[in-house]
Amino acid sequence: MKKYDYVIVGGGLFGGVMAWYARKNGKTCLIIEKREHLGGNIYCENVQGIPVHRYGAHIFHTSGKKVWEFVNSLAEFNRYTNCPVADYHGEMYNLPFNMNTFSKMWGVSTPEEAKVKIEEQRSGVTGQPSNLEEQAISLVGTDIYEKLIRGYTEKQWGRACKELPSFIIKRLPVRYTYDNNYFNDLYQGIPIGGYNVITEKLFEGCDLMLKTDYLADKETFDAMGNRVVYTGMIDAYFKYCFGKLEYRSLRFEDDIYDVDNYQGVAVVNHTAREVPYTRTIEHKHFECTVPYSKIPKTVVTREYPEAWEEGMEPYYPVNDEKNQKLYKKYEELGKKEEKVLFGGRLAEYKYYDMDKVIASAMWKAEAEFGKPE
Repeated sequence: MKKYDYVIVGGGLFGGVMAWYARKNGKTCLIIEKREHLGGNIYCENVQGIPVHRYGAHIFHTSGKKVWEFVNSLAEFNRYTNCPVADYHGEMYNLPFNMNTFSKMWGVSTPEEAKVKIEEQRSGVTGQPSNLEEQAISLVGTDIYEKLIRGYTEKQWGRACKELPSFIIKRLPVRYTYDNNYFNDLYQGIPIGGYNVITEKLFEGCDLMLKTDYLADKETFDAMGNRVVYTGMIDAYFKYCFGKLEYRSLRFEDDIYDVDNYQGVAVVNHTAREVPYTRTIEHKHFECTVPYSKIPKTVVTREYPEAWEEGMEPYYPVNDEKNQKLYKKYEELGKKEEKVLFGGRLAEYKYYDMDKVIASAMWKAEAEFGKPE
């Protein structure tokens, strides 16, 4: 049996950054991945000459210069700027909520008019918001809540907004400018040709075991490495000894259309409760360095939220008080595993943006290996 310096469980961004640092320091790595490909949820598949984001839209954005320089050392990024729109029964609104949204909703034209309108509509919420509905209304008023937040959120989380904690949308972008750029971050873009370019660089030089379940033969795999980096579900690692953490999952359906431009934008949020999916993604618009008219067909993915069950892919941790208490128990167990380094979205039970996953992995890798030369 070959012995490795590191057995890395999971072929996503956290495992990839750890592998990159390990290889830079002359370490040998075995990657164990349940899926048939590397890349985790940033994996792209070429369909009709279009890099399709197989597990939902991924737009890279960060204000961290170190993270931005790192990913740009792996791939060239385009100038894509995320400007999604919301579709409510055929009424189209700009996101994030800004003066374009307010003007369409109420016919106002100045920031002062918009503020007055929102102030009128949030007067019913007194004191500290106790749930997501109250938080949303206090931020943007009842009209925007009813048309653009309520249905989408209840589909996403599978429960009423009154039953969801307020913190879920505390960072909801609200702007009194005519700016449709969704993110406030300094840097933004998508790797030209898709994220697989980055994945290949991160795992270069590693041995791979794809379509392999680490937990099905944990003792054997542990014996193959001096150290284990585990990026899977932390509750599954400990055989759900305290119970299962809750997640939301997603299902994706693709359609190929014989048109060069189906919806005019990469991402449309469908906010009406009666529409079963939350988003449609037209992937060719991510490739803004290639005119969409150059490719005669287009690929559109519909995104359906689902309740998670064991065996499904967990996408969003349900970070309410009950689940956080449960996670803390598993976290304490993890600290006792001297040979194992836990990290990433599932092992830390945290909804990470891509840049935050990379930053976390870089920090832990530099603690493990020192800074790369």
